[in-house]
Amino acid sequence: MTKAFPSIARRLKTTGIKLLNMGRFLINRFIANWKRYFLGDTVDVRPSHSPSPSFDVRPSLAGPVLTLGGGGPDVDDAIQWMINQVRGGSNSATKVNVVVIRTNGNHDYNRLIYAMKGVNFVETLLISNREEANKADIFEKVKNADVIFFAGGDQCQYIRNWKDTKLETAVKSVYLKGGGIGGTSAGAMIQSEYVYDACASSEKGIETRDALEDPYRDITFTYNFFNWSNLKGTIVDTHSDRRERMGRIMTFIARQIKDGVSSSVLGIAVSESTSVLVDKNGLVKVMGRGAAYFVLGNHLPEVCEPRTPLTFSNYKIWKVRSGDTFNLRNRPTSGYYLRSVKRGRIDSNPY
Repeated sequence: MTKAFPSIARRLKTTGIKLLNMGRFLINRFIANWKRYFLGDTVDVRPSHSPSPSFDVRPSLAGPVLTLGGGGPDVDDAIQWMINQVRGGSNSATKVNVVVIRTNGNHDYNRLIYAMKGVNFVETLLISNREEANKADIFEKVKNADVIFFAGGDQCQYIRNWKDTKLETAVKSVYLKGGGIGGTSAGAMIQSEYVYDACASSEKGIETRDALEDPYRDITFTYNFFNWSNLKGTIVDTHSDRRERMGRIMTFIARQIKDGVSSSVLGIAVSESTSVLVDKNGLVKVMGRGAAYFVLGNHLPEVCEPRTPLTFSNYKIWKVRSGDTFNLRNRPTSGYYLRSVKRGRIDSNPY
């Protein structure tokens, strides 16, 4: 009988270790599936407009505004511009709450954005599946933000995990109440009405040569995601200069027209280290090291078929350099140059 006690003790110890390890596993799994990084003041410090200092009335936001980053190093001044626009100016006493959204990665943006003028707090949410995107607490966090920023990544994952979820609804509510929506690289591409989703190709996506040679191979689009009013009829592409993507946005435009989505499409091709800022009236300002290109296709392509090189004549291209403007609601009728694609080749340098 006495020999049995050590055996029982060992079994109990082994069972306890297993239960402990299982508990740790479940906790770690929970943490891995739901990560948030917070920096700032949990108390809303917006100024009160009520005679009673104990009754805080949330001031109206001054947007909506958008920022579209071309990838590469961020344009910090563009993010600050969005924050200032939403809070009513660079000298406003109002402070805003910022939420950064991504499917994976870290909290690099927290310190960068928290150091900016007019920020109450910044929180990064890693939302990597549809279950998380439908969580009530995530919905509340995003809905109560004043500024949303989508980090770069894979636009296919963003669409698969976030489209038609509570997260999408919450982001739209921020825009509708006059907030700011920004993003870079894939986080900018999902903002346009027509989205090249890269779901039929690798994470890198299709590139210019292949797109021009076959406008249909591995090229798919997503519609009815955010539909911001000032980006109607647009398709956004990023890394435009460094990766020489002008030809592929020309292909994306031709596809929308050929497929009957729209008779006229405006492509917005943003260079790296460059941002396109869109104010609430649809006026664009370009900021950063490079340029943005506004590419208009407004007629049927001559040839746009599977397994056949693209032919599309007379795209109108406006090159807008840093510091210059472009009006999305009242597009200019001059200042553009023409480029054509013939049998899969652009007739001259499109930049």
